[in-house]
This record gives sequence, structure tokens and C-alpha cells, in this order.
Amino acid sequence: MSLPRPRRLLGRAAVVLAALVGLVLAGAGIASAHVTVRSPDASQGGFGTVVFTVPNESDTASTTRVRIQIPDGTPLASVSAEAVPGWSVTTTDTKLAKPLKTDDGDTVTSATSIVDFEAGKGGGIPPGQFQEFRLSGGPFPDSGKMTFNVVQTYSDGAEAAWIEPTVEGQPEPDHPAPVLTLTSSGGAPAPADTASTPAAAASSTSGTPWQAWLALGIAVVALLVAVAGVLTGRRRTVGA
Repeated sequence: MSLPRPRRLLGRAAVVLAALVGLVLAGAGIASAHVTVRSPDASQGGFGTVVFTVPNESDTASTTRVRIQIPDGTPLASVSAEAVPGWSVTTTDTKLAKPLKTDDGDTVTSATSIVDFEAGKGGGIPPGQFQEFRLSGGPFPDSGKMTFNVVQTYSDGAEAAWIEPTVEGQPEPDHPAPVLTLTSSGGAPAPADTASTPAAAASSTSGTPWQAWLALGIAVVALLVAVAGVLTGRRRTVGA
């Protein structure tokens, strides 16, 4: 009876390895599918663009509405939304408890509190896809963080409210509110406010998720099994 050749054993191990890693990475993608926010140029006291990434977590329904709330405690004197093909956008202004002073000396008594994106009939973000929504405005606060509440509505009527704060030392909530980290005016990263900084926001753009390390561990184990199989096959062949 002939035994599998070493190359054939390695080939089978490679197939199993690829399947396992694929499953693990797929799980990592699902676990990290939160609404996130980032900015390529926003700094403390300055103007810039804010980008919200909204993934669709439903298997059957499309995302048809995204409502972004500007933090009440850190209002922006100027806010404009980038047009998204197939979507309409409306804004809601709120009277400010404390008027804002602009660099030009003007006084702002009301500011945009909600930006509402709504998909046209039959449109939206299909399952398994994502959409980016961009806002431009300022001036941003002198603090290092801005926390936005985002409500995501699906075509079947379900809603996902991304409004839960993440507390240091506690598990990440199911729907963490996206947090924007602002750089200082000199370009250096702002000091971290660990008491109010969601861990999800920090890990969305940096760091290695634990799923990747798990995938690496599986890869190493699979490789060792493959090598052991090759050595065993050779020994049996020699012994025969």
C-alpha cells in the first residue's frame, strides 16, 4: 500500500490551513464591523474633513438611513456634508446655550446638531458592503476628542444606535459611539483622554486585533502538523 507523498501531504495541509485562517479572519471582520470616524486633517482649533465609515451588519436588509449627531458639548460653527450619490442629506440646527465666536469676530448663536443621510427608494448600503459619509467643518474643539452618536436604520425597520461609551477596563459595548482623535495645532497627536476614550476608536486604526494573532497561532500549529506528517510518511516508507 503506497503512502501519500510529502508534497501531497503539504498540499493538503496548506488547504486546511487556508480554510482555517479564512474562517478566523472572517470572524475578525464581523467583530470589528462598527461605525468608525477618522479625519485626514482635523486638528484642535482648526477646520477639516471628518469621514464616517458605516458597514452593513445585516444579512438581509440594507442600510437606508444614517443620522450623525454633532456633540452638544463641542458644537461646530460651520458644518457641511458631502453629497453621496443616491442619498439625500438634511441638517438640523439647534440654538446654542453659549454662543460661539469665530476668528472673524462673528457670533454664532445656532449650529448644526444633526446631519441626516437618507437613501433613495430601492437604494442604500447592501448587506456585506459599507459606505463613507464625509462632513467638513470647524473649528474643532481644543480638547483631544470628539464623540459622535450615530443611528443606523435598516430597510426592515431595525435600528443600530452607536451611542454607547466605552469605559477603560471594561468590555467593549456592542454599539460603541465613534470617537474622533484630534491632533494638536502643531500636528502632534493630542494627549489621550483615557477616561473617556473608547478602546474601539483607538483599535480601529492601529494595533493588531487578537483574531490576527489567533490566525497566526493556527497557521503555526497547522504547519507543525504538516511537517510531522511528512516525517512520519518518510519513516514508514523507509521502514517498509
